[in-house]
Amino acid sequence: MRKTLFTTLAGIGVITLLVLLPGGEVGSQTIREVFVVNFPPVQQVQGNVAIEDPVALSELVRIEDIIVPPVRPEDTTRLVEAGSIETEGFPNVVLSLHGIVKGSTQVKGTVGAILLPEETTIEQAFNELGMVHFALQVSATGVSSHTPYFASNQPRYTVGFRSYKILLYNTTDKTVTANLFAYLTN
Repeated sequence: MRKTLFTTLAGIGVITLLVLLPGGEVGSQTIREVFVVNFPPVQQVQGNVAIEDPVALSELVRIEDIIVPPVRPEDTTRLVEAGSIETEGFPNVVLSLHGIVKGSTQVKGTVGAILLPEETTIEQAFNELGMVHFALQVSATGVSSHTPYFASNQPRYTVGFRSYKILLYNTTDKTVTANLFAYLTN
């Protein structure tokens, strides 16, 4: 009886030991060799392939404290220019417009931003005939002195050009200070 008990306990001990021991290599801790397979001549890879810096997945561009007097969006020669936004490397952008009304307004209106592609023929059509082609737009409607602050919705666009010129308008009867935020994403 004692011999059977000892044999049974020894057997259970051996099985427990086998279950608890690691059973091989952990795949993530091994060094592996990688081979680059070249595609047709158009896509040849030569030399070392490396990513030196982290890849930017997003970027927030802020254009702040833009003074925008009353100007209608149709009056393209008077729109307020506020610089440009570089979008290269980012296929998407979310636009947000926020600001404050300077004084008491008598007329409700809209404050908006037009992002016009910085391309020669597109800018030429805009400058000569006031035509707005391929623009990205964001606007805050119902701006009044009821509350001095205003904010837009946040439209998301697919980016089609490397950079955009920023133009602002204001259909209220008072000057506003606007802030444009462009959240560029992959």
